[in-house]
Amino acid sequence: MSGLDAMCVVVPARDEELLIGRCLTGLARARWVLAAVRPETEVHVMVVLDRCSDGTADIVAAAPGVDALEVAALSVGAARAAGVQHAAGRVAHHDAERVWVACTDADSVVPPTWLLGLARAAEQGYAARVGAVRPDSADEGPELLRRWLARHELGPGHEHVFGANLGVGLAAYEQVGGFPPLASGEDVELVRRLRGAGLPILTVGEDPVLTSARRIGRARGGFAAYLSGLEDEHAEGS
Repeated sequence: MSGLDAMCVVVPARDEELLIGRCLTGLARARWVLAAVRPETEVHVMVVLDRCSDGTADIVAAAPGVDALEVAALSVGAARAAGVQHAAGRVAHHDAERVWVACTDADSVVPPTWLLGLARAAEQGYAARVGAVRPDSADEGPELLRRWLARHELGPGHEHVFGANLGVGLAAYEQVGGFPPLASGEDVELVRRLRGAGLPILTVGEDPVLTSARRIGRARGGFAAYLSGLEDEHAEGS
């Protein structure tokens, strides 16, 4: 492959000591797979610690090859944006056209081929790759997963956007102004801007990111709130 010099992985985290470990393990596997195919591609992992008061920072500090950035935004949009800005400084010696930003969440586990899939999208000339997620049925059992799948058609070309599975070229990201400082929905807004600019976007459903099915999340109006609403609808209809 050619056309990609570096990948910057940005993970916002706020009090995620229970889940950040498995997130970092998943990223380590994805880095290993990418390195096996593309050893010359730099990979930088940046965890943005957004006013953490638990042991998240200690877990991140103990993870090899992972950098940390402390912010006090209490906003996932602002945290992602700060992480991208900081990570971009690490790869400033590369042309932004040859750098990609990979976004996931601290309560999520990427598949081993995640970074490789993003790299291939870059090689194919896409400005961004919008992936899929799958709630962890181990959290609450198969019924929630069944209701989720009934609501989400996640094949090629699906219309959903998940910050836990999103990649974008750094040049395209900067062109549209990056992540807005929103408490939630910053991922949707970024993709809306990319589409509005007429940039090519690949939307895929295979190899979804496994994400927590918890009902109380860190972002107001985020994924956990959606799952809680889905559960409430089911209870009302029972």
